[in-house]
Amino acid sequence: MQYPPVRPPAVAGRFYPARAETLHRDVEKYLAPPPESAEKIENALGCVVPHAGYMYSGHVAGAVYRRLPARASYVILGPNHTGRGAPVAMMSSGRWLMPLGEVAIEGDLAHQIHQGCRLVTDDAAAHADEHSLEVQLPFLQRTVKDFHFVPIAIGATRYAGLEALGRGLAQAARHVSAPFLVIASSDMNHYEPDGITRVKDGKAIERILALDPEGLYEVLQREDISMCGYGPAIAMLTFAKEMGARQAELVKYATSADTSGDRSAVVGYAGIIVS
Repeated sequence: MQYPPVRPPAVAGRFYPARAETLHRDVEKYLAPPPESAEKIENALGCVVPHAGYMYSGHVAGAVYRRLPARASYVILGPNHTGRGAPVAMMSSGRWLMPLGEVAIEGDLAHQIHQGCRLVTDDAAAHADEHSLEVQLPFLQRTVKDFHFVPIAIGATRYAGLEALGRGLAQAARHVSAPFLVIASSDMNHYEPDGITRVKDGKAIERILALDPEGLYEVLQREDISMCGYGPAIAMLTFAKEMGARQAELVKYATSADTSGDRSAVVGYAGIIVS
């Protein structure tokens, strides 16, 4: 599919501020370390980070990004909420325009990912209106500034395909000169009471902390946990294990009720770093 060299922002002014000055101020607030701030996890391989509107999940995302090391390149995996495009859709060239400036796609890394996993299709349709990847960029623009990335939107894909993607990312990592970090963009359980969501999310988080992608897939199905970015999380965990990951840390957890006060139907947000 042909697409313009510059992708305009799809959710600026809705999920995050469209004005650069306001966005800069908000992201800095979310990144500000608390008094007990921990050090960066320099050997981080991947992470799970939420993608809701910043007013709800920005504090969880910021807690993750202030702990991540700077990398020259990032692979951002997000769920395909729109249903358009290929099941595993990548943009392999071009730039994404954001209020804080443009971010270029790393073409060489995209090529290596395609070589490592033939399920990946070069298809911009899945990215045109998708928010889950876009909302991650302002955090990287403030913490890293000079970087490239590869966006991959994941639709309905069975476990074997997600595992193949993770292994393909690991293969790509062995063929590029500099290490990259894999960001799995995902919210947790959706639209159930706060107490139920926290229990369900706890079961999913337990499997992520155990570095158990297959167990995560199974518990999501068995407990009916509506984690929208399970595909990105499973692919990221598979990649991290292939690259020698030894542990995962829950950096922060919250639900939308912590902001809205409405505990009748919430969304869960987990920030996790794998190293």
